[in-house]
This record gives sequence, C-alpha cells and structure tokens, in this order.
Amino acid sequence: MSPYHSISSGLDQLCRGLAILGGGVLVAVMVIVVVSVSGRALIDLGLGPIPGDFELVEVGTAIAVFSFLPWCQLKRGHVSVDVLQTVIGRRGDAVLSVLYNLLMTGVAGLILWRLWAGMQDKITYSETTFILQFPVWWGYAACVPIAGVFVLVSAWTVVRSVVDCMSAGQKDAA
Repeated sequence: MSPYHSISSGLDQLCRGLAILGGGVLVAVMVIVVVSVSGRALIDLGLGPIPGDFELVEVGTAIAVFSFLPWCQLKRGHVSVDVLQTVIGRRGDAVLSVLYNLLMTGVAGLILWRLWAGMQDKITYSETTFILQFPVWWGYAACVPIAGVFVLVSAWTVVRSVVDCMSAGQKDAA
C-alpha cells in the first residue's frame, strides 16, 4: 500500500471514530435534555431537572460539532458551488477544489488558534460554570485536539485535491 493510501486510510478511520464519538455525545446530550425536561414536568412526584443541564448540553454540543467537522471535510461534505462545473470543465473544477480546501484549511487553523486562545483565557481567569462549578476551560480542552485533527484533515484534503487536479489534467491531455 502506498503512503498516500495509508495516510488516507488512517485519516478515514480517525475521522470515522471521531464522528462516532460525536454521535455518542449527541445521544448523551439528548438523554440529558429528555430526563431534565421530564423531571421538570414531574416535579410534583419529587423529581426535578438535572442541575446544570444547560451547562452539560453546551459542552456536549460543542464536542459533538467539532467531532463531525473532520469527517465532513474528509468526505467532501461541506457546501461547494458546482454551477460553473459544466463551463470550466474537470480541470477547472479540480483547481477550484484546491482553492476551496486551502480556504477551509485556513478557516480550520483560525478556529484552532482562537479556540486555544480562548482556553488560555479561561484558565488564566479560572472561570467556572454557574451551577456545576466546573472549569470552563475543560470544554475548550476537549475540543482543541479535535480542532487540531480538523486542521490536519483539511491540509490533507488540499494534498488530495492537488493529486486529483494533476490526474484531471492528465485525463484532459489524453
């Protein structure tokens, strides 16, 4: 197996695992919401909402969203404009794909940078959540490595797009 295919396969497995993790976290968030809302409705029976439910939902949703981004990027799931594809041809479309992936890599890097800076800020000021009193930076810390994978995957998609662009040029020449 070539290094290109080994890297591609490894990233596919990593992104798939993160997406499954994100799905699990999303299911947990859903259960928290259902139990908490049900507890509010059954307060007369001695039940009640889960304390800090909104804090748990907030962190869980962030983790889930970040977990899905690498998979979406790897599988070309982000929105792209294909209106010009018939006009510019396969090679032009491949060039646009390189540009789109370069742009996404820049955006992913910006997100990672600002997420890291935000985490440092939350650590510096020892900010905690209102109800549960857990440090806010924990949520950031959970998302930083996933955002790092997003940057890595986005950079890989640039490489993949360049390879596709070169092969589109060879097909056009043939």
